[in-house]
Amino acid sequence: MRPDWDSYFIKIAYAVSERSTCDRAQVGCVLVLDKRILTTGFNGSPTGQAHCDEVGHLMVDGHCVRTIHAETNAIIQAALHGVSTRGATCYVTHFPCINCTKALINAGIVRLIYHVAYRLDENALQFLNAANIEIQQVNFNEPARTTQAT
Repeated sequence: MRPDWDSYFIKIAYAVSERSTCDRAQVGCVLVLDKRILTTGFNGSPTGQAHCDEVGHLMVDGHCVRTIHAETNAIIQAALHGVSTRGATCYVTHFPCINCTKALINAGIVRLIYHVAYRLDENALQFLNAANIEIQQVNFNEPARTTQAT
């Protein structure tokens, strides 16, 4: 059966996540506008720096800080290549952290589609709702469902 667009792009985000160099959570992100991929990103170290899978994790307060998150990397790729993300949809394997949420808001994302509710952050959810960003969690076998702050 032919997948709907949201399932299609989430599956691509999972393919992108295979490039991740942090094995704590392999995350992939695809920024899409008008059913066209603008950029992709995965979590990994800054260019030229050692990766978690080479030298281990750099843990601070329970988080690995060696890597740049997938969403931020996708936004950086857009900036590097002069691609506007205004009005785009973010497809990401895992619900974004608060810092990536703020970056996505300022990047002009209008829709966030995620698969795994990994560390679902209520503050991030409230920021997204306040910015009027449509939020949906997708399951490959089920239709998308909207998530609202409580």
